[in-house]
Amino acid sequence: MTVLEPAAAQRQRTVRGTCHHDCPDSCGWLVTVEDQGLRPKAVRLRGNPEHPYSAGELCPKVNRFLERVYSPHRIRFPMIRTGAKGEGEFRRATWSEALELVAARLQAVSSEHGAEAIMPWSSAGTQGLIQGSSLDRRLFARLGATRPLGSMCGLTAGAGMEATMGSRLGSDPLDVRHARMVMLWGTNTKLTNRHLWPFVEEARAAGAPVVVVDPLRTVTAEAADWHLQPYPGTDVALMLGMLHVIIRDGLVDHDYVHRHTQGFDELAAHVASWSPQRASEVTGVDPSDLEFIAQLYGSTTPAFIRTLIGPEHREHGAMFFRTLACLPAVTGNWRHLGGGLARSVGSWNGAFVDDSVFDAPHLWPDGRAPRGINVNHLGRALTHERLDPRVMALVVWNANPAVTAPRSSLVRRGLAREDLFTIVSEQFPTDTVRYADVVLPATTQVEHVDVVPAWGHLYLGWNDAAIPPVGEAVPNTELWRRLAGAMGFTEPELFASDEDLITQALTGVDVEALRRDGFVRLPVPEDLRPWAEGGFPTASGRIELSSPGLAARGHGALPEYRAPQEGWGSAVAERFPLALLTPKLHTRFLNSSYSPLPGHGDREGAPYVEIDAADAERRGVADGDRVRVYNDRASLDLVARVPRSGTGRGRPGVVVVPFGWWRHQHADDSVANDLTSDTLADWGGGVAYYDVSVEVELTVPAVSPEPEA
Repeated sequence: MTVLEPAAAQRQRTVRGTCHHDCPDSCGWLVTVEDQGLRPKAVRLRGNPEHPYSAGELCPKVNRFLERVYSPHRIRFPMIRTGAKGEGEFRRATWSEALELVAARLQAVSSEHGAEAIMPWSSAGTQGLIQGSSLDRRLFARLGATRPLGSMCGLTAGAGMEATMGSRLGSDPLDVRHARMVMLWGTNTKLTNRHLWPFVEEARAAGAPVVVVDPLRTVTAEAADWHLQPYPGTDVALMLGMLHVIIRDGLVDHDYVHRHTQGFDELAAHVASWSPQRASEVTGVDPSDLEFIAQLYGSTTPAFIRTLIGPEHREHGAMFFRTLACLPAVTGNWRHLGGGLARSVGSWNGAFVDDSVFDAPHLWPDGRAPRGINVNHLGRALTHERLDPRVMALVVWNANPAVTAPRSSLVRRGLAREDLFTIVSEQFPTDTVRYADVVLPATTQVEHVDVVPAWGHLYLGWNDAAIPPVGEAVPNTELWRRLAGAMGFTEPELFASDEDLITQALTGVDVEALRRDGFVRLPVPEDLRPWAEGGFPTASGRIELSSPGLAARGHGALPEYRAPQEGWGSAVAERFPLALLTPKLHTRFLNSSYSPLPGHGDREGAPYVEIDAADAERRGVADGDRVRVYNDRASLDLVARVPRSGTGRGRPGVVVVPFGWWRHQHADDSVANDLTSDTLADWGGGVAYYDVSVEVELTVPAVSPEPEA
C-alpha cells in the first residue's frame, strides 16, 4: 500500500518591482507570490513602503493591477484575423504559425514595395528601459523600415528649455519642499503627479503659498491658495506680463543676470509693452491678480516652478517652455535650493542610462538612414496614397493609436485598409487590435524583467518578473528575438538577452543595490542646483534671454506670444467658437489603459462634455441633454454636463471632454481624439493636441421625470 505524503504548505515570497505606466511617479511596489507548483500566482500587490518617493502608496488604478494581470479579457495566445477589419474576429494560432505569417508578409512587402513600406509605431504603454524600446530599434534598422520621428510627449518641452538654457536639465521636483513659493503651472499635481503633493504640502506648512496656473479648475487648483485661469494656450502672454512687472518693479537679480544671461536689455525692451492690462486682454486673467502673482514670485526666494505635459501639447508648446525658463533666470532663482524650474528629470538619467546603445545604424541596408515619419502623423501616413512607398505593413506595440493618436478617426480609416498588413502586440483587445491581421500576446509588468527610469524623481527602479507569463504571452524583447529568427536574421545584437541589454545601457549605477532594494538614486548631488554657477551649454555660454539661434531658425530671438492656427484666439474660432480641452481627469484609469476594465471605467460613469453655463444657455443646452460636439475632423455624440455658473472646470468659451474612453464606451463609436489636431508644435516634434476648436449643438433634450400626482 502506498502512503501519500501530505501536500506541502503553500509558500509565499515577495518580489520587488516598479510601476511602468506613463506617469512621472514610477512608484515602487511589492508583489506577494504564492508558489503553487508549476504555476506561481501573484496574490497581492501593494506599494513599497521603503521607496523614498512613493512611500508605499499606489494610485487607485494600480492598486487593482492584479485584476488586470488575471483578467479573463487578457490576450493569452497569438491570433489571426478571420473577420473584416474593425470587427475584432480572430482564430487562435500557434506562435510558429503567427511568426511564419508575419515574416512572410514583411518579406513580401519589402520585396514588392521596399522596406520603408514597413512602419513601426509604439508609444508609452511601458516606460521600461528595455520593454519600452530596445531590440525593436535594432530589428527595424536591420529591416530598413521607416523610422519613427518626434514624440507625442517630451521632445517639445525639452527643445523649448534647451533653446533658453542650452540644456534640458532642471531642478529636482522633490526640492519643492524647500521653496518659499510654489507655482504649479499647467499640471494637475494632485491627480497626475500625486506623490509629489506631500512635498508641496511640506513647503506650504513652512509658509509657502501655492499658486496654480491652469485653464481648468482642477482638484489641484481647488486646493491651491491662488488659481490663475488663463484662456487655453495664452500662457506665454501671461509670462510676458509677469516679466514686465518683475522688471518694472526692480525685482530682478541683476548680479545673476549680469554673470549668467545674454540679452536682458533686449528682453526688457520687448516686455515693456506687455503691461498687466495688455496681458489680461489676451489671457483673461484679471490685471490685479497677474500683478500680485508676478510681484509675489519676483520678491520671494526661493520660488519653485513645476510644470508637466499639458503645455507642450500646443502649436507653440516649445515657446511656452522657452519663455517659462526666463522667469527663474531674471529672478536668480536658479541659485537657490528650492528654486528654479522642474518639468522632467529624465535628462538627468542621460549620464547613467544610455538607451542609445540600442540604436543600430550599422545595420541599415546600404548604410543609409531610412526615411522618417513623425509619429503624430500616423493617420496621414496610413491614408496618403501618393506616399512613396506607401505604408503597406504596420507593427504596433505599447500603444493603442486608434484611441490615443491625434486625429484618431483618420488613423482608424488607415487601419481599415484591406491592403495594409497590421501586427499588434497587446495585453487586451483594444480598438487597435480590432484592426489587426495578427495579434501577439504581451506580458504585463509583473511577468518580465525591466529597469524603469523615472522622469518625476531621481530614483531608478528595478522590476523583477514575479510570475511566469500568463498563457503564451512574451515580453517585448522576446517578441523581437523571435521575429528576428523568423526573418532569418543572424546578427548577434538582435538576440541580446534582457540582462545584457540592461548591462549595456547602465553606467555608473550600483546594479547590485538596484536589484536588491528595488530602487537606487541616480549618483547626482543631493544639493542639486545645476545652474547656480552658470555653465550653460549654449553658444554664448549663458542663458539666452535673446537667442540668435532661434532667430536664425525663424522663431524670433525673443519670447513671443502667437495665437495658434486653431484653438483659442484663432481664425478658426469664427466657425468653431469653443476651445476644446481633452485632459486626464479620471482617478481610476490611466490614459486608455484601464477604462474598459471592471472597477475602473464603469465607476467613472460615461463619456460627457462639460460646457460653461453661459455657453450652454446660448445654445439651448441643459444639463443631461445629448449634444453634438463637432469640427471639420469629426463629431461626437455626448451627454452635456452644465455646472452652475462659476462652479465648472472651465470658463466661458471652453468645453471639456475627458480623454481615455474606448469606442464602445461612446454612443457613436467615436473618441475624444477624433476631434484633436495633428498639427506639429513649433519645434521639437510634438503635437498640438490642445489647440482645438469645436462647436456644440443640441440633439436630444434630457427627459425630465414626470411630476408626481
